[in-house]
Amino acid sequence: MNTHSNKDIYTISRLTGEARIALDVSFPTRLWVEAEISNLARPASGHLYFSLKDQMSQVRCAMFRMKANKINFTPENGNQVLAQVKVSLYEPRGDFQLVVEHMEMAGEGALLRNLEQLKQKLANEGLFDDELKNPLPYFPRALGVVTSPSGAAIRDILSVIKRRFPAMPVIIYPTAVQGGEASTQIVKAINIANHRQECDALIVARGGGSLEDLWCFNEEVVARAIRASRIPTISAIGHETDFTIADLAADHRAPTPSAAAELVTPDAAELIQKVQIKERRLVRCIKLISNDNQLSLNHLLTRLQQQHPKNQLEQKNQRIDELEQRLFTHLQHLKERKRIVLSELNSRLYRHSPQQKLNQLGSRQELLSYRLKQAINNQLAGKQQQLVSSVTTLDAINPLATLSRGYAIVTNTKTNKPLLNTTEIEIGDTISTKLHQGKLVCTVKERE
Repeated sequence: MNTHSNKDIYTISRLTGEARIALDVSFPTRLWVEAEISNLARPASGHLYFSLKDQMSQVRCAMFRMKANKINFTPENGNQVLAQVKVSLYEPRGDFQLVVEHMEMAGEGALLRNLEQLKQKLANEGLFDDELKNPLPYFPRALGVVTSPSGAAIRDILSVIKRRFPAMPVIIYPTAVQGGEASTQIVKAINIANHRQECDALIVARGGGSLEDLWCFNEEVVARAIRASRIPTISAIGHETDFTIADLAADHRAPTPSAAAELVTPDAAELIQKVQIKERRLVRCIKLISNDNQLSLNHLLTRLQQQHPKNQLEQKNQRIDELEQRLFTHLQHLKERKRIVLSELNSRLYRHSPQQKLNQLGSRQELLSYRLKQAINNQLAGKQQQLVSSVTTLDAINPLATLSRGYAIVTNTKTNKPLLNTTEIEIGDTISTKLHQGKLVCTVKERE
């Protein structure tokens, strides 16, 4: 006896199918999950198969080729990702799985990816080219600092300046260096510094921190503001191992705020030492020059006593008188030669006056004009006679003139050709008779 005849017995296919339907009903919309990729496989089909796991659990996932081609990074084992998934069940094996519709890097990984993309974009624009970098002033009249007025960075900078060059004026352009509004404030502070033109060098600084803490210095607007600054800029962001886009855009990078202060401020003790060395050199040079000048003066005084200037002046005056007389004589001779040449040119000009030539040409022009008019009139008369003759000949052979004397032109209406013989027409055909005035259309009833 079959004791299970009244029971509803499931097949495995039915069970997995209804389980999948139950999951679809329980999770009708897409879910967002954050987890780590593991067991990643890339078959030739282009689909992706992997597991998403956290510290406690893992679940198998499938991402089909059309969706996988749309992600903007290369998934690797260990990536922390944020995925939009559909909860499902793979019926052939009865495996619970997630079908991934969209996936992106999560947390710091996404920040690093965005950082690399922005860095590449700005590099392609040439924003980081060395040709755009401005040199630092050797001795700035004032130093500007864009940073938080209460942070450790400004304290380090002021400490270094106090030690190296206490007389250096420092202008602080206060701004937030962390958080959502930081990038806007940093750009505003840089623009204010450029507008006021109070300083010759500008340090953009903050202390160390995580990638998220330093992120405002990776913003595109900050990089463009630093690059557009007319004041030479030094970036001093975080510690030596930290590196931001602001470091690439700045004219110079310092590993720390303290290093930036040392880079841009002169060392007072070193300057004093250099001044003292130059002072001693200057004193020695002055003494040498003074001695040389004294020797030259003594030599000139001796020469002056040997050659009194009164004698030199008398000789120069005599030489001037001589040159003056020679110049006067030369000018007189030159004037006479020019007068003779001018007289000769006037005579030649009179002999070759163009007026007579013009008169001859005028007479020849009148004769040629008269002959041209005669030739034209003769030509017109000949052509007119030819025209009259041609018209007379045309009238004589004009067939229409023959019609005026009672003749007619008969044509076959089928062929539209003149009839020359009665054999060219049949009884009953239609003929057209052209008279001097008008035309007759007739039917042939008889021919001879």
